[in-house]
Amino acid sequence: MLGIAIVGVALAAVPASAHDGAFDAATGYRISGYRGVVPGPPPGVARIDAKGVAALVDRGGALLIDVVPAEGGVRDAATGTWRLARPAVSIPGAAWFPEAGRGVPDPAIARWFAGGVATLHRAHPRRAIVVFCLADCWMSWNAALRLSRAGYPRVLWFGEGADGWRDIGRTLVPVTPWSSKSKARS
Repeated sequence: MLGIAIVGVALAAVPASAHDGAFDAATGYRISGYRGVVPGPPPGVARIDAKGVAALVDRGGALLIDVVPAEGGVRDAATGTWRLARPAVSIPGAAWFPEAGRGVPDPAIARWFAGGVATLHRAHPRRAIVVFCLADCWMSWNAALRLSRAGYPRVLWFGEGADGWRDIGRTLVPVTPWSSKSKARS
């Protein structure tokens, strides 16, 4: 597969632990306890490791979607502008959509995420969509499942996220939340 390490696709609709109340029974999204071991990718989504992501990035074949939360950050409902409590870092070229990985995101954030990803995908329709957060973060799992269900054809879940990127010696760079006015990502 083009030298990219993609590991297994989950077949179950909802993880076996869904009975513990951490998952919404109707949608299958994780709704609480977002930081914890994630045993595998969401249903219908392939997992990709850090070296596989690096290979895609190096070839210009990845649309990177970061959904790590903005700890202490607040989004102005009227303008969509974020006020961050502290600087954030991500993989170079990633589009950051804080809070978009919640099981039940704020409706305005859900629209912002859906519209932003659609805009980015239209600009680069052949690129794989690589969704990530941090290691042991269910938000990327939720967001990858959401994009897969929305019909995007090549959604990959990078479970190790920014931590895995850093662990293979790659640099993280300052990032701000995605805006349609953001500099175009190549």
